[in-house]
Amino acid sequence: MDRSTEEAQTKEMDIRSLSSSHRHSQSERYIHKVGVPPKQNLFKEFRETLKETFFADDPLRPFKDQSRSQKFILGIQTIFPIFEWGRKYNLKKLRGDLIAGLTIASLCIPQDIGYAKLANLDPQYGLYSSFVPPLIYAFMGSSRDIAIGPVAVVSLLLGTMLQNELDPINEKAQYQRLAFTATFFAGITQVTLGFFRLGFLIDFLSHAAIVGFMGGAAVTIALQQLKGFLGIKKFTKKSDIISVMHSVVASAHHGWNWQTIAIGASFLSFLLFAKFIGKKNKKFFWVPAIAPLISVILSTFFVYITRADKQGVQIVKNIKKGINPSSVNEIYFSGDYLPKGFRIGVVAGMIGLTEAIAIGRTFAAMKDYQLDGNKEMVALGAMNVVGSMTSCYVATGSFSRSAVNYMAGCETAVSNIVMSCVVFLTLEFITPLFKYTPNAILASIIINAVIGLIDIGAATLLWKIDKFDFVACMGAFFGVVFSSVEIGLLIAVSISFAKILLQVTRPRTAILGKVPRTTVYRNIQQYPEATKVPGVLIVRVDSAIYFSNSNYVKERILRWLEDEEEEVKAATYQPRIQFLIVEMSPVTDIDTSGIHALEGLHRSLEKREVQLILANPGPVVMDKLHASSFTSLIGEDNIFLTVADAVSSCAPKLVEEQP
Repeated sequence: MDRSTEEAQTKEMDIRSLSSSHRHSQSERYIHKVGVPPKQNLFKEFRETLKETFFADDPLRPFKDQSRSQKFILGIQTIFPIFEWGRKYNLKKLRGDLIAGLTIASLCIPQDIGYAKLANLDPQYGLYSSFVPPLIYAFMGSSRDIAIGPVAVVSLLLGTMLQNELDPINEKAQYQRLAFTATFFAGITQVTLGFFRLGFLIDFLSHAAIVGFMGGAAVTIALQQLKGFLGIKKFTKKSDIISVMHSVVASAHHGWNWQTIAIGASFLSFLLFAKFIGKKNKKFFWVPAIAPLISVILSTFFVYITRADKQGVQIVKNIKKGINPSSVNEIYFSGDYLPKGFRIGVVAGMIGLTEAIAIGRTFAAMKDYQLDGNKEMVALGAMNVVGSMTSCYVATGSFSRSAVNYMAGCETAVSNIVMSCVVFLTLEFITPLFKYTPNAILASIIINAVIGLIDIGAATLLWKIDKFDFVACMGAFFGVVFSSVEIGLLIAVSISFAKILLQVTRPRTAILGKVPRTTVYRNIQQYPEATKVPGVLIVRVDSAIYFSNSNYVKERILRWLEDEEEEVKAATYQPRIQFLIVEMSPVTDIDTSGIHALEGLHRSLEKREVQLILANPGPVVMDKLHASSFTSLIGEDNIFLTVADAVSSCAPKLVEEQP
């Protein structure tokens, strides 16, 4: 007797012993039937779905069983959280907020001047945007740690998109008006998303796409700073790396200024060294925070006493003194620039929201408190609407400042008020002192700030975990670097949607086998020791079955069956496949197209003399299968609570048909 004959006989004995044990277990245990959920009222079902979609956090829960006066107070506290936490405010918290506020103010003042230049606006507009918006946010925001103000990525985005419409030098007045208009609509977009509880829309921009977009924007911002860093006067208006490098190389022989380069390189080295000290020892977090202000003071003093500006070192010149003037009458509420401002504002508002919410959630998790995303959107939107009327451009949460704010020991949003007060004093009394500040030092501060946006560790982790995520990350990165910020953003959004569509239209399926010495059935690729049940094919569908994937699911299951039948034909003494069990635990929902696909699958299996069996369909799926009479089509006795129940029911039938 050869080895193949012995294996065949062994398999036959296994089949009979398996069926015998199943008969024994079937006589001992009760096989539960899958319950059909009670029919719900249509209006009640719609209301529950609506509530779960838009009001999952049940925002009205605190208002239950409260008097009218208490409801009014709770309503005010909901809109202005400062009235809730302000009652518990004390001197200890004030001390922490005061130190944090002064620390982030020393960081924000030089950054704001640089970021305003990034947006092609005069330096004072950066300071304006760190005065009014933080005050509004302190009253309406729910995050204790976010530091509000202009940020590099949004400044670059705004500057690039505005520059495509108007020349910031020759059409300066119209350019500023369009900037205020875009800021107004950025705020309206944010308020609308928050008020109508549509915050989940920003989640469509995946983490991978954000990592790539931010990294690309950081490279683009750093390249843009080469103009100020090298002292180049004639510089390209394009932001892609090829145009920028061509402009840099073309001006190498006659356009670079060695005094400017010396100032920029010296202070960039100082800033990087300060950052290194802060990372090396968390106790010295304040060193990188005050380093930019120290750099500005020293470089300004150096240029003033040496009159380096006479040697070609470009300086800031005059910064307008005084607090924010009104800009209500400068916003375009009609005309050709209205739709342009709206389009730019929506894009800038969404990017600002994405950054701020991500920062807020990060620090809320670190301090273990809840952050209401929709409330945050309303607060951010309100501050930008008010900001647009007070000569500010789009402000949001800054990661670098928020990190310093957190490490400095901030307790509440009062740190933003302290920062705002320092900016107010700067605008009123100190701005003339920035006249001789070299542009090279602002370029160094911005380069130092954006280096942290290039997260190589996150990109490496994406490669290890999910190659598609890595492709999305790199697509967004190269889109920004080699084309423009808008193209990079478009690629980031497109890849994020493509991933969603791919996962929806091509759900995973798996063949299940029995884990030895258990009644558990698992993916045979994950558990190689799991054994298939002779004569039975068990398939699991890992997704809801909708119109977008129903045909694919049906065809994939039939391909699994064909592959299994070919293996059976190649083997000896293997019973043919007579039962196909579909494990439906992961199938959370099904629509009419999905039910038609199951009906088509049932008809195809009948022609092959294979019985379709369902295991553990959920309440939503079971309700729809029952309503469509699909349960009657395949027979209610072919729907089981578990795969083990289904297999135990199939095994005796298999043995009866054995020769």
